[in-house]
Amino acid sequence: MDDDVTLERAWHQKPGRPGRTAVGAGEAQARGVGDEARSVGHDTQATGRDSLLWQALARENLVKAWQRVKANKGSAGVDSRTIAETAAYLKTDWARIRKELLAGTYRPSPVRRVQIPKPGGGQRELGIPTVVDRVIQQALLQVLQPRIDPTFSESSHGFRPGRRAHDAVCQAQRHVQDGYRVVVDVDLEKFFDRVNHDVLMGRLARRIDDKAVLRLIRRYLNAGILSRGLAIRRYEGTPQGGPLSPLLANVLLDEVDRDLERRGHRFVRYADDLMVYVRSHKAGARVLEGLRKQFARLRLKVNEAKTAVTSAFGRVFLGFEFRAAPGGVVKRGVASKAKTTFKQRIRWLTCRSRGRSLNQIVEQLRAFVLGWKAYFRLSQTPTVFRELDQWLRHRLRAIQLKHWKRGKTMYRELLALGARPEQAQRVAANSRRWWRNSRYELNRLMPIAYFDRLGMPRLS
Repeated sequence: MDDDVTLERAWHQKPGRPGRTAVGAGEAQARGVGDEARSVGHDTQATGRDSLLWQALARENLVKAWQRVKANKGSAGVDSRTIAETAAYLKTDWARIRKELLAGTYRPSPVRRVQIPKPGGGQRELGIPTVVDRVIQQALLQVLQPRIDPTFSESSHGFRPGRRAHDAVCQAQRHVQDGYRVVVDVDLEKFFDRVNHDVLMGRLARRIDDKAVLRLIRRYLNAGILSRGLAIRRYEGTPQGGPLSPLLANVLLDEVDRDLERRGHRFVRYADDLMVYVRSHKAGARVLEGLRKQFARLRLKVNEAKTAVTSAFGRVFLGFEFRAAPGGVVKRGVASKAKTTFKQRIRWLTCRSRGRSLNQIVEQLRAFVLGWKAYFRLSQTPTVFRELDQWLRHRLRAIQLKHWKRGKTMYRELLALGARPEQAQRVAANSRRWWRNSRYELNRLMPIAYFDRLGMPRLS
């Protein structure tokens, strides 16, 4: 807390206000601030204290940006500074960084390349900026988003304040319910890696006229990537990982949204996932051809292998799929792929050879199960949740049997749970048939209430 208070004083330090600094004054530092005021005086008059850059660097905005970056608990960038180390660094160096930002001489550090596996195979590339650059980007985002976001289409939901993936899924469901039961599912090939900087900056310049902010954003785009000790300069792409990337992506793709609106199409977009709903395959083919041309103008490429014009039923969107119910009702359901991924994760967490007690396993399961439930609670197919609950409890019963190991131990523990002697003896005589015994013999002895007492959350 003391570090944050001291850092807030550093944010408060402004050019043209010499005197005591956040780290304890000193005549030399006071002279430094005075020099800063003189060196940026011309730029201050040019941009004005009400410019977007000055608003981004305001104390209150920086405090909010720092708290947001700190709460995200991200890893270090190419400078290897953690959040705590960056706090100490900014107490002494923020005056210099601010001076460079206002003078237009600040040079962002390259981002650190990180690759993570994608659920469907392959690798997703992330670019992790330094903590300092994340704070600056977050401060810019907090100023730019309130100005730019209201101009976006109502059918765009990704990475926007007050909007969630659930909103996108519900809007898509309404389109299908209204009779638009053919979907043009468009997938962009390596979207965040293919964003053309010139095209993006041209679209951004139409929305903001602060040249200092545009220059700074351009430098973030051109900062490059550090990979295996080599800095690689990039002329396209806005790597995921920085606070500004989602907003910039929406700025670029909003042009496609507006074109679809002018043509009267029904669609939903979440980041680079675009679903256009039409009444026939022939209409879908025409829409897809138009989208290919529109994306080509933005220097983006459609991934033909994953793009399709197909029935809206069974097509996966943000982990959900739609199903036709009696009476012409369209219902939301958990996609088969999402269920498979859930089971794979549960199998890993409940592996019977990892040497953990049942209580420890349940504790590790809680965070994942609760998070999965919170997202997929939108599903209108409760049978799926009941089946997954039964399967999960089946695995936990099998784990408990294996932990008892020997037949004698099983016999004793089962009697303690209220089993009849002949029932306990039958299980103990087949002590290594954990999966079969956990299904038929233990359901009554270890019911749902047993796992409720352990703290195991239910999906259904």
